[in-house]
Formats: sequence, structure tokens, C-alpha cells
Amino acid sequence: MKELKTLLIDDLVQRVNASPFLFVVDYTGLKVAKFAELRKRLGVVGAEIHVFKNNLVKKAAEKAGYPGEIGDHLVGQSAYVTGEKDVFGAAKILKNFQAEFEKPVMKVGVLDGNMLDTAAIKILADLPSREVLLSQLLGMLQAPASALARVLQAKADKDGAPAEEAAPAATEEAAPAAEAALAAEAAAPAAAPAAEAAPAAEAAPAA
Repeated sequence: MKELKTLLIDDLVQRVNASPFLFVVDYTGLKVAKFAELRKRLGVVGAEIHVFKNNLVKKAAEKAGYPGEIGDHLVGQSAYVTGEKDVFGAAKILKNFQAEFEKPVMKVGVLDGNMLDTAAIKILADLPSREVLLSQLLGMLQAPASALARVLQAKADKDGAPAEEAAPAATEEAAPAAEAALAAEAAAPAAAPAAEAAPAAEAAPAA
């Protein structure tokens, strides 16, 4: 009998350690059909609900390193909800099911080793799903990057435009200078013979 209890506790420890959360609910007055319906709804989000002996869960919680005060809530007709990852979905289903059928009643929860009272679990149930939160976070991270890209592109376009406009202006300004240089070169040969003829004219009176 003791060996069986040890095996059950070890199995519970594995179950608790494999789940990032644990919800404890009081299922007093909940009919078998309704309990089965709750189990079905939780299964959609990868969560499970089971009924175990409270003393076994208490020992398993101690082994798993759960806060000691959780033991104060492990009394009466308690059912235990664990899951793979979607704590938001599981909390939402429990909250909606209680609103619909008045049962089960939330007692306490544990998330990543931290105690949650009923108020905290209700707040958790009102949060978006993990996928939606990740999507919103991704959108927040992407928005500044896209805005920055637009600003940089706008600046690049603005800085590039004057350079393109300046090129024709520079060409137009250079044209008169080029024409003046050509005119100077053309005038230079005509001036040279005139300079050479001057000494001959000055030599004429000497004859």
C-alpha cells in the first residue's frame, strides 16, 4: 500500500512538473455529465482536470517545490487542472464554465511556482491567448522598425534630389566659361602677328 502511494505521488509530481500551472477548483454539486463537459472543453486548449486525494496532492506539491500555503486550500471536493502551455485558455474556460453553471468554484492557482488567488486567476482569464499576445508583441516590435525605415527612405530621397538638380545647373554654369576659353584661344594667334609687325614699322624711319 505504501509503495502504491509512493508511485501515485511520484506520478503526480511528474504531472505537476510538466505543467507550468495548476488550478484547484471545488467541484461540489457538479454532475458527472457537466464534469465530463468541462473536461472536454479544457481538452481543446491542451488542459486536463482530474480528481486526486488531497493529501497525495499536498505531498506532491511539497516535492515539486510549490508554496507551502497551497496546502491550506487542498480540502473538500477538489479537482486539479493542469496543462501543457495555454494557461490563459484554461483559466478562461474555468471562468466561463462557472459563469454558465455556477460550478466549479475556483479556489487557488499556481503559475510558474507563484501562488494565484481567485482575483488573479480571473484577471488571467481576461487576458488574450498566448498566440494573440505574441502577435501583439511582434506588432509592437515591428512598428518602430517600419517607421524608421520610412524616415530613412524619405531622408535618402530628399538628400538625393538636390544632387540630381545641381548637376544640370553646374553644366549650365560651366558652358559660358568653356565658350570664353575657346574665344581666348582663337584670338591668341591673331594677336601674335600684329606684335611681330610692330618692330618693322618702328624700323621704317631709320631707313
